[in-house]
Amino acid sequence: MTGVKSRKAETSAIENRSKTLGISMLATFLLLAGLMVVPSPYVVKSPGPTRDTLGEVNAEKLINIDDETYESTGELRLTTVGVAGGPGYRVNFAQVLRGWLDKSRAVYPVETVYPKNVSQEEIDKASQAEMVSSQEEATYAALTQLGYDVPTEVKVQEVLQGSPLVGMLEQGDQMVTLNDAAITSYNQLLSTLDEIAPESQVTLGILRDGQQKSFTVKTLSNETKDASGKVTGKGSRLGVALKLDFDFPVDVNIRIEDIGGPSAGTMFALGIIEKLTPDDQTNGHIIAGTGTIDTQGKVGAIGGIQQKMYGAVRDGAQFFLAPESNCDEVVGSVPDGLQVVKVSTLADAWTAVEKIGSDNAVNLPTCSAK
Repeated sequence: MTGVKSRKAETSAIENRSKTLGISMLATFLLLAGLMVVPSPYVVKSPGPTRDTLGEVNAEKLINIDDETYESTGELRLTTVGVAGGPGYRVNFAQVLRGWLDKSRAVYPVETVYPKNVSQEEIDKASQAEMVSSQEEATYAALTQLGYDVPTEVKVQEVLQGSPLVGMLEQGDQMVTLNDAAITSYNQLLSTLDEIAPESQVTLGILRDGQQKSFTVKTLSNETKDASGKVTGKGSRLGVALKLDFDFPVDVNIRIEDIGGPSAGTMFALGIIEKLTPDDQTNGHIIAGTGTIDTQGKVGAIGGIQQKMYGAVRDGAQFFLAPESNCDEVVGSVPDGLQVVKVSTLADAWTAVEKIGSDNAVNLPTCSAK
């Protein structure tokens, strides 16, 4: 009888353990299932769509120029980043988990990507404003690279805190002279200020409501130090944010509505140059890239370059133009089959396009570990 009771007790214990295990497994499954749909405070970046600046979007030319243009057999693709998460659009744990496991994606705490207390509508509005500015600066950089003269009115957008011109200048004032020399372009103004020592006395002439006024002030230093302590910049600055009104000698229209931000500037500029250049410089190659552009033709850093490289490969690119200032993020993250070329100016980028098109890309500069 003792043996029968022992076996019954053992069987009962096994059944109890099985029930406990089953309940635990069910609870774990329900917990994981819940986590998969519970919003998490992260942003997931992934490869976004690419667009050929020499091609069409929705049956319309992405870059339309009212002048004689030339056909190309290759492609110049701007690259983008897909962003999941942010104000009002939280991602779930499943999306975050995929972001951690997929090397083409990246996960960031939401506060490191977006400012606090900013709505998605405000973010979208700012992004579109940056895109418009990027298109104008790309057009200016491209046309001046091609040798065109682009008359420009330099106007005051905002007088910054600490500027010697606080209380003097107003929004909309047009800067017309500096030390009695005419201001003919933004680049010319910057070049002039570069040669003026900090805390020098200068006279600025402006045009306000059709009337000329002048102000004499001391300049601020334009020198800054980067994270390593290296001094960058030279000469003087006035402490004024400027708005540029361009009078383009060639009518260039860039039509793209589903992409924001300034990071397509370099590829816009290259697309304009290629369309206005008689020879087919791309020569059948698919070249992707990224980078902001300013009126001086400087290529600036952007975000999400790793995702952009993967998007480029996905869409057939063999070459990728990367801002030199993004090289630390490029090293060790280049997808197979992609040659990355580092560029710091529009002239660098155009030289790269020419060499790629002539099948002479082997010795082009690339990002390397420091």
